Amino acid sequence: MEKAVIDGVTLHLAHPDELNLICVGQEDVIKQILAAWMIIDEHDLPLNPRLVGKPGVGKTTLAYAAAKRLGREVYIFQATVDTRPEDLLVTPVISDEGRIRYMASPIVTAMIKGGVAIIDEANRMSEKSWASLAPLLDSRRYVESIVAGVKIKAHPDFRICVTMNEDASTFEVPEYIHSRLQPQIYVDFPEAEEEYEILKANLPFADEEVLHYVVSFLQLAHRAGESFSVRDGVNIARYALKRLAGPDKERPKKEVLKEAITQTLGSTALIFWPEREDHNPRLRPVN
Repeated sequence: MEKAVIDGVTLHLAHPDELNLICVGQEDVIKQILAAWMIIDEHDLPLNPRLVGKPGVGKTTLAYAAAKRLGREVYIFQATVDTRPEDLLVTPVISDEGRIRYMASPIVTAMIKGGVAIIDEANRMSEKSWASLAPLLDSRRYVESIVAGVKIKAHPDFRICVTMNEDASTFEVPEYIHSRLQPQIYVDFPEAEEEYEILKANLPFADEEVLHYVVSFLQLAHRAGESFSVRDGVNIARYALKRLAGPDKERPKKEVLKEAITQTLGSTALIFWPEREDHNPRLRPVN
């Protein structure tokens, strides 16, 4: 495990996240993230973009893709309602030798190594947890670990991005944090063509007609304001394809797809089932 020594305190660093995330489309969002992270003058500082949108629209994937464009290591921290300040910074653990070992969080590791930190579902955290990050998110660019007794300054190459689901969060994000998480970049549902390409990229073995029907279902749901996402579409198509390749090999595809939608999202989701084949120009009938 890689280590760093700060003011005589040894910190054990986290491993970077190497994910097989497939990013298709939404190029404008990636450009906005990269613009926020730019340094255009020696007195300039990077911004801390906040990606907002419904669950499953690809916010984390887009942040990860932007970080990889910079050629940086990426460290993802999954926020929850139970996240504590020490979880965000430095956590003490007892080693096999009975000694205290200080474990740097993914965020602190990114700070030390000049990587990119992504705080996922950041609006799940309490104000107490946010307070520990306040000096990192402004011109001070440091955190202070009370547990380890050290102040950790961010590497000049360090960048951070947070994602927030556009739904009821457990805690209200404090206003002084909102002002530090700018710009706000809204990630919306993709258009039909883009949604098809995303599904195809995630399921390259998929039956094309099945994918067309799933895209049509999702597009009808998007227009009605439902929060069904591309992630839902991938799960529906994946399950339907498994059934069509196995126990339901001889059944009509439409029946299996309807059942896959019901089992994934519930029976009420079938109100968006595409009964007509002409509402999507890419759609071809399913046998």
